[in-house]
Amino acid sequence: MLSLLCISALLLIQGLFSAATPTPPLPKSAIVNLRIEGLLRTIFEGPIHTRGHNVTTASGGTHHCDGTNNNESPISGPTCTTALDDASRRGDFTWDGTFFDEFDDYFITRIAENTGDSDVAWGILLGFQFTPVGGCQQEVKQGDEVLWAFDAFNKQYFLKLDGPAVVKAGIPATFTVIDGATGDPIQGATVAGNGHSGVTDVSGKAQLVFQARGPRFLKAERSDSIRSNRFSFLVVP
Repeated sequence: MLSLLCISALLLIQGLFSAATPTPPLPKSAIVNLRIEGLLRTIFEGPIHTRGHNVTTASGGTHHCDGTNNNESPISGPTCTTALDDASRRGDFTWDGTFFDEFDDYFITRIAENTGDSDVAWGILLGFQFTPVGGCQQEVKQGDEVLWAFDAFNKQYFLKLDGPAVVKAGIPATFTVIDGATGDPIQGATVAGNGHSGVTDVSGKAQLVFQARGPRFLKAERSDSIRSNRFSFLVVP
């Protein structure tokens, strides 16, 4: 049997060894609210957990994608493109992009069925503002709103829909559509979902009446705009 003195010595040695060789921290990660708006449909919308990692495309091959690309950040972390890449596995869609060495980044050419060309392209917005750098250079943090939008550069507005979290059945409820980039109200947007629809007035507001109780959702669209986020609410008696 080991003596108390021996046990104390072993514990001391183990403690010193552990202090000398600390466990390396896990790579920085974040849960972001990701939305991917295609030409005719919303390809993905929801929270996604992502961290910086290597990504692979058919056209561009495998490269690091962690915010240190093109020396944009000294510390690796999650990015707009890693969020896209992680969502593709969860959302069962594919994407492609060409890698440009001069930018150390991918140019996204396709997400799901939507392929860009010389006239239309995929754009990235963070907090409803275009990112100043590519998706592997642009790091994201917890809770960020990340939007990949098809034909983004030809659209006038990026719609944002809001309204009450709880709606009473049979009572008109007001929903508001603004341009997420500027906060300006958007007139003429169609707010629709669950068999109901309305059109916003000059103040960006539309009233809808729901009879059926339970969880519901709406989205807003206008022909010259990127469709809005999905707004969820509950209809009660």
